[in-house]
Amino acid sequence: MSDQAIDIKKENEIETPERASQRRVFTPRADIIENEHEFVVIADIPGADDKSVEINLERNVLTLRATPPAEQPEGFSLVYSEYAVGDFERSFVLSDQIERDGIQASVKDGVLRLHLPKSRAAKAQKITVKAG
Repeated sequence: MSDQAIDIKKENEIETPERASQRRVFTPRADIIENEHEFVVIADIPGADDKSVEINLERNVLTLRATPPAEQPEGFSLVYSEYAVGDFERSFVLSDQIERDGIQASVKDGVLRLHLPKSRAAKAQKITVKAG
């Protein structure tokens, strides 16, 4: 993977707006994979679906936010908890190697996939050599 295409910053290195919600905010774990045409960011956001995920791109910063509903079984009260419920937020700084207009996102079973197509200049090209 080209180190310049997606810059992974620590959360305190990227300006983020203040949150109005009192819920905890987790940084989702993510993998970034690459093929000749695109980068794919795969992030775990358990409990989230397409209605609870928001993705924004502003000034080369791609920010994903997810606010999954807090579900508790009806008729039960919490006695002991090891799992904390909260929102998810993560930002990535994109370089000019990413074609902004082609970015696509999908979520299934709490896994978000961001498809970041490479710009024409960033794609590897094979040059044909002619005799003569």
